[in-house]
Amino acid sequence: MKKLFALVLAVSGSAASAQTPTTNPMPDGSRDMYVGLGAISAPRYEGADSRKVSALPLLQVQWSHGLFISGMSAGMHLSERPTVEYGPLLTLHASRDESGLGGEIGAFENSSLMPSLIPEPLSRSSGNPLVGMDKIDARLQVGGFFNYYLAPQWRFTSSLVYGAGIDRDGVQLQLGAQRLAAQITQHHTLSFSAGATVANRAYNQSYFGVSPAQARTSGNAVYTADSGLKDLRLGVRWNWALTPSWMLTSNVQVLRLMGDARRSPLVERPNHLTVSTALAYRF
Repeated sequence: MKKLFALVLAVSGSAASAQTPTTNPMPDGSRDMYVGLGAISAPRYEGADSRKVSALPLLQVQWSHGLFISGMSAGMHLSERPTVEYGPLLTLHASRDESGLGGEIGAFENSSLMPSLIPEPLSRSSGNPLVGMDKIDARLQVGGFFNYYLAPQWRFTSSLVYGAGIDRDGVQLQLGAQRLAAQITQHHTLSFSAGATVANRAYNQSYFGVSPAQARTSGNAVYTADSGLKDLRLGVRWNWALTPSWMLTSNVQVLRLMGDARRSPLVERPNHLTVSTALAYRF
């Protein structure tokens, strides 16, 4: 069970992605549940130069029939093959206003529902490009996932979701590869991940574009963001099994905006560093 616990934590999703936990063979009618609390330091929004530190509540539940909840994502494993995972996926995309991205419950990594621990006064005079831009409400995204095990510890991941953005017509395709739970000592494991996100024009224009009306209210230059590669990312996670039920999990992720997203006038810094640590308990 300790090995399984480490494996599930190792493949939990990032702030920018809709990852799925590994298939967890369990007796019929049973479930695994992980909860925790920690802290995360991340940019206020994709492209921001300033950062915020937030409390990080964690949640992941998986039932024997395949249904799972992982942070702000939910889905169902439909495959019966041990090397293939696929099924429907629902995710909640965080809202964005002048203060940055809204909160989320973390899949052992994401942002927080709780307020920022270090609030920052923001105004147009402070150089905040989001002042005067339209608020984008939280959006429910629907889609699916497909994962394939190249080897027992290597997994190719993919997901396609629809529904983000101002008009709810944004699409994101996320592709990735993961090295799962490489044991370095008896109670310590490292996991590695790499990935990319491709977005359609509706998504990129919502989060990185500036319409003529928005240019008049914000002072930003008019900008049209087309579809294409949105970002590349690398991550490493360290899990420390304190007991069979308690674990300290820490993650570092580097993300670089690409293409039209990187060239947006809303982007102050194309490179992101997100650092989180949390204590998790398995029920």
